Amino acid sequence: MPRVPISFEFYPPKTEEQRAQLDKTAARLKPRRPEYVSCTFGAGGSTLSYTPETVGHLHRAHGFDAAPHLSCVGGTRAELAELLRRYRAMGCRRIVALRGDLPSGMGHTGDFRYASELVEFIRREHDGHFHIEVGCYPECHPQADDALADLRHFKAKVDAGADGAITQYFYNADAYFRFVDDARRLGVAVPIVPGIMPIANFTQLRRFSETCGAEIPRWIGKRMQAFGDDAGAIREFAADLVANLCQRLIDGGAPALHFYTLNLSRPTLAVLARLD
Repeated sequence: MPRVPISFEFYPPKTEEQRAQLDKTAARLKPRRPEYVSCTFGAGGSTLSYTPETVGHLHRAHGFDAAPHLSCVGGTRAELAELLRRYRAMGCRRIVALRGDLPSGMGHTGDFRYASELVEFIRREHDGHFHIEVGCYPECHPQADDALADLRHFKAKVDAGADGAITQYFYNADAYFRFVDDARRLGVAVPIVPGIMPIANFTQLRRFSETCGAEIPRWIGKRMQAFGDDAGAIREFAADLVANLCQRLIDGGAPALHFYTLNLSRPTLAVLARLD
């Protein structure tokens, strides 16, 4: 096992097939003893009901400490307050508070515009109960004016009461270390946990990365192209690549690793096997 705590992110299933896939993945990842698992919140509130149902299932059926994502997008103050009460009654002690992405054609976020406002609201309503994680971007948020403005937005979330942060995924360890150094100089003291994206489908990953601002180094794309249709070689290269990234992060002092599983177990397990 890695010498640091690990956690896994899942997304809420909407079909029976997706539910079966989540259960299979959760069962395969459980022996890795994650500190907690998180469950995403869909754009525009599309999983307003799916997320709490999934969080409850992950807790009851699999015994995970499950942390729901809570987003500004699509939820009124009253709806979010009710969700927080529901999560507290379910025994949740951790929340991942995010602004969320506006779906196409949606012109407003809801009653909260920024994640810092949501963090402040959670603190005011349930001070001391929830451990609050927020997001941050080692390679800069795609909508930020510049890197310093992005850092200030991150600091505002911490100043509002966040206990820790999880980064967007990246494949350049130097970007993470530089971001942490810059945040520390700005007075941010909370743990900054690197988000890790194991590579399952490179075409899909490239599409994700274009929208979220994560940079895939050119050499990685070229290596992927060189393997052609050799799926086995691609899997081996991808697992080695991400495991080496994780090892460098651990050696450099990362406090934990948070894996974006996409509800798949095989890519994450391949990385963890190389870290054993």
